[in-house]
Amino acid sequence: MLVPSLAPSLRRALSGAAFGVSALALTIPAQAEFRHGIAMQGEPALAPDFANFPYADPAAPKGGRMVYGVFGSFDNLNPVSVQGALTAARGLFADPEFGNLVYEPLMQRSADEAFTFYGLLAKSVETDDERSFVEFQLDPAARFSDGRPVRPEDVIATVDLLKAQGSVRPQYSNWLSKVARVEKHGDLGVRFTFNEKADRELPLLLASLPVIPQGAFDATTIAKTTLDKPVGSGPYLVERVEPGQRIVYRRNPDYWGRDLPTKRGLDNYDEIVVEYFRDQNAQFEAFKKGITYVYFYNQPNPRHWRTAYDFPAVTNGDVVKEVFQTGRPANLNAFFFNTRRPVFADARVREALSRLFDFEWVNRNLFYGEYQRLESFFDNSELSSVGRPADAREEALLKPFAASIGPGVLAGTWRAPSTDGSGSDRTALRSAIDELEAAGYRFADGRMADSSGQPLSFEIMVATSNESRIALGYARSLARIGVEARVRQVDDAQYQKRKQSFDYDMLIGAFSGTLSPGTEQVNRWGSSARERPGSFNYAGVADPAVDAMIAAMTSARTREDYLAAVRAYDRVLISGHYVIPLYYIGEQWMARWRFIQHPDTTPLTGFYLPAFWDERAKDRMLTVRPPS
Repeated sequence: MLVPSLAPSLRRALSGAAFGVSALALTIPAQAEFRHGIAMQGEPALAPDFANFPYADPAAPKGGRMVYGVFGSFDNLNPVSVQGALTAARGLFADPEFGNLVYEPLMQRSADEAFTFYGLLAKSVETDDERSFVEFQLDPAARFSDGRPVRPEDVIATVDLLKAQGSVRPQYSNWLSKVARVEKHGDLGVRFTFNEKADRELPLLLASLPVIPQGAFDATTIAKTTLDKPVGSGPYLVERVEPGQRIVYRRNPDYWGRDLPTKRGLDNYDEIVVEYFRDQNAQFEAFKKGITYVYFYNQPNPRHWRTAYDFPAVTNGDVVKEVFQTGRPANLNAFFFNTRRPVFADARVREALSRLFDFEWVNRNLFYGEYQRLESFFDNSELSSVGRPADAREEALLKPFAASIGPGVLAGTWRAPSTDGSGSDRTALRSAIDELEAAGYRFADGRMADSSGQPLSFEIMVATSNESRIALGYARSLARIGVEARVRQVDDAQYQKRKQSFDYDMLIGAFSGTLSPGTEQVNRWGSSARERPGSFNYAGVADPAVDAMIAAMTSARTREDYLAAVRAYDRVLISGHYVIPLYYIGEQWMARWRFIQHPDTTPLTGFYLPAFWDERAKDRMLTVRPPS
């Protein structure tokens, strides 16, 4: 972190910087000190002596149980492998909803700040102004569930495994490629020294690394699937595994970190059950039964939210519907063109097909008009470029790529295509035909074909019945101008396999919104991820402009430069027509059984499930075991 003696103005300027390793940093000893937390820009919001996160209630009762319902299946208890027909079990590590139940990172990310970490396995962190290195001091009390202390050797062994393997989560190998060396410092210190590829974000990314006990995996097993019960340092143990059906976690009574400020008021259940469902209707029916099945339902569908909650438990107050506000940018929910396929190689074709998604009809007829149209990759936030003309900083960043940026996109006047909502807007149809003709297609004999007579035809792969309904509506619009879109719904195993190998023409996908986009964008849109199996570059983007804007984001020296870089990045992605953005709701909808309670304070990123609790635990009420 920054040296406190620096003048405030200089400290503010440097706090927004993202540096690689400079020659100066290699020759002059860096001034640094150990701190309780680290922020991407500026200082952590919480003081060193904070007692608990503001969105956690330290008086929350411990006990009871939570039963989550999730869609899909699993065949793996390895938290980092991308192999297997299905996916790793939910909750093991870095779960977007449930947190880190078994494996823990070096530091805990705050849900109430854009990008800040506080002490967990590492009680303190040190880095210099240039961020040419980061050192973590482990908490001497940290223990794995088998009683072994968490040592620097465990961190180093984890790094060695993640850095060398191609079949683990690709973000780890990407992060660690920027590390020149990892060394033990003293009894409890682990220092990462960076190479010339490093950026300001890297210390925070490394703070989020999982720590796996040395010897739990080796070079031949780290990338493989396993159903062996894992040994981690987290608050829960895996008690029972029924692959594809459920996984049961039991609180570790000897959990080492229960009294840490980053853990007070969290991880409140004695038992957590994750029930898997192959059908979302079955998942909701289980939620309606409540006490013996599912206690919580995260509701993204306006139609369902409006019409499905007419069962007795809602009427008598046993089930509670709630709306939460969030400061996080909207999730990107979209049709993704696979530009690896020749049919979508031309941006003009992608733009033309984008004009035929009738959001107004879909929103009114399927979703009660509750959705807003996605236009930006960072909608509902100050990071969005839509409606904002590019400033001088953005123009300078985009100057080498000016030819690929639409004039309206640069001027801030571009908006997503709109229709009259009839489902057959002639203006939209004519516009799409004109664009396809400019790309070499002709409409004849009821179909759209290229100059060689090859029809414009592709498959849309979907995973759920809701996705299928949306895709079928889009396919009907395409058919009006002779474009054939075949909708194919596949089971979860096939969907995951095809997605990881990019074996599709088009799919519906989603990326979570982030207040601090940075290096993770490489895995979503970067050229290096285009052909890497298991990456999130679903669209197959390989664009120097995209790579340059990601580099600008991670090397920004001030908040103003960072905002300019993100907005310029947004303009590049919009201009590439890599997706057909769908829609979003600027709030969160959730239903729960009344005995599941939560703190009054909602963090910046929305409701935080690890802070919820079972109210029945106050009276030590017995809970029902999950169905077998």
